[in-house]
Amino acid sequence: MGRLIVAKTIDINIKIDVFNSLNELSETEKLLCIKAKEILNNAYAPYSNFKVGAALLLENGEIITGTNQENIAYPSGTCAERTAIFYASTQFPGITIKAIAVTAKSESSIFTINKPVSPCGACRQVIAEYEQKQNQAIKIFMIGHNDTVYQCQSINDLLPLMFNK
Repeated sequence: MGRLIVAKTIDINIKIDVFNSLNELSETEKLLCIKAKEILNNAYAPYSNFKVGAALLLENGEIITGTNQENIAYPSGTCAERTAIFYASTQFPGITIKAIAVTAKSESSIFTINKPVSPCGACRQVIAEYEQKQNQAIKIFMIGHNDTVYQCQSINDLLPLMFNK
């Protein structure tokens, strides 16, 4: 076999800040995370028993919440993040999304969630598109059950090789 020649190697580094408590965040960031946790129980997840809550902070100070909404005709449902983002885009066109907070819980006896949960691939791509659309990063907060928070400054940290323009 011939030797494989590599033209170059790309190192991809991501940065995730970890906070042990919501109290380590600014008051606005803490409120955003609390709103995501409060809306969590409104999720409609009768099939997966995996509930997700999201809250967006808009540039005008509005906080928009969303939950996942399942449907037996899978994949007709939608994720909490996209529910909130699409609502914000419709009701507040042209207003920049500054941050998003996401939290989840499982009501299934099959598994438990011990760490903060990140947005799924489809939601990551939607967040990426909105970052491109508004030409500004969206800070991402992922909240665990014990209030551990993972924070990224941009979707680039979760989706470094995204589709883009």
